[in-house]
Amino acid sequence: MSLLSSLRELNHEQRHTVLASFLGWTLDAFDYFLLTLVIVAIAKEFDVGNTEVTFALTLTLAARPLGALIFGRLADRYGRRPVLMLDVILFSLFELATAFSTSLAMLLVLRFLFGVAMGGEWGIGASLAMEAIPPKSRGLVSGLLQSGYPCGFFLAALVNWLLVDAIGWRGLFVVGTLPALLVLYIRRKVPESPVWQAGRHAHGKVGVREAMRGHWKLFAYMIVLMCAFNAFSHGSQDMYHTFEEVNLHLPTGSGTAFLLVALLNLGALAGGLFFGAWSERAGRRRAMVVAALLAIPVIPLWMHGGSLLLLGLGAFLIQVMVQGAWGVVPTHLNELSPDAVRGTLPGFAYQLGNLLAAGTATAQTWLAHRHGGDFAWAMSLWIAVVAVVLAVLVWLGPEARGVGFGRSGS
Repeated sequence: MSLLSSLRELNHEQRHTVLASFLGWTLDAFDYFLLTLVIVAIAKEFDVGNTEVTFALTLTLAARPLGALIFGRLADRYGRRPVLMLDVILFSLFELATAFSTSLAMLLVLRFLFGVAMGGEWGIGASLAMEAIPPKSRGLVSGLLQSGYPCGFFLAALVNWLLVDAIGWRGLFVVGTLPALLVLYIRRKVPESPVWQAGRHAHGKVGVREAMRGHWKLFAYMIVLMCAFNAFSHGSQDMYHTFEEVNLHLPTGSGTAFLLVALLNLGALAGGLFFGAWSERAGRRRAMVVAALLAIPVIPLWMHGGSLLLLGLGAFLIQVMVQGAWGVVPTHLNELSPDAVRGTLPGFAYQLGNLLAAGTATAQTWLAHRHGGDFAWAMSLWIAVVAVVLAVLVWLGPEARGVGFGRSGS
């Protein structure tokens, strides 16, 4: 099923819902990745090492499960739409506050609070979209939604390239408040989830323990799976710009550095759409396993290409595979989740996995330091190991492709 034909089958309200969910994750990622692009600049201003600044990434990732639980439970109780709007406003405000950090400690606290707000967006947006569309559209729309993440990375790299020399790293975080405008679009164009509306009376009386009865082993599996997924994506993205600066000796605002990041994110967009759509025919597990394992032979091009052309090709292909596997995740987790906790469970499991993988950037920096600052060695080893672990976890797990949502489909 092509993207256009799939979107044409959606009605007017469904298209607005998918677009809002896509933009929510795009702008959330945009705000997150701005920090990854200015690690060196922040370290110089506060007179600390790069590793100390990367701890802000760890704190953001570690805070996200708390946000997923808080906002997810609110979304299951009061609706996806109003809670999503609240969440977008909060992460935009904390992004603005980051621009006025007077010390590393203050910045770390604000990035933790940003992580709490960021943690709520993915689960609510994914459940809102998946509950609104026909089952046969889930695979491709899942890839589209997850492609918002690399799109956010691309926008962050673009803004950094165009503006960092003029406004500095603090100015970038002021620009990061723009996602708050998305609330106006959601308020005007996006309806509440029909599945939530149909079951709100029953679900309002069901506690988490009752709703999760018989599903705790599944929940544990989802957490471990999402730990591997987050180690896969963050391991291929968060320190890439630092790799450009330290190993390739590219200035942070250079056109070459931006070009490589742009190719990386174009590959992510293509991979998410392709493997998300392919999962409707091949199955969710097979699509994710194939994408994960195909990342391994691309590693030499990605980190050791030796020329701009080969490095660019490697950046594109590695993210075709990494985000190709990720493109199936929104629909896979939502299909596995019970109706009464679909606003909470996918996002909470995702963010708890993030918590377990929160030290990825710091661990890669430590590994690189142990090998003379060689980020290429550290990132290559990391992705090769994680790809194999991820493929095994996916293949051993369950699948619920095309399952019905709502009381009639349960």
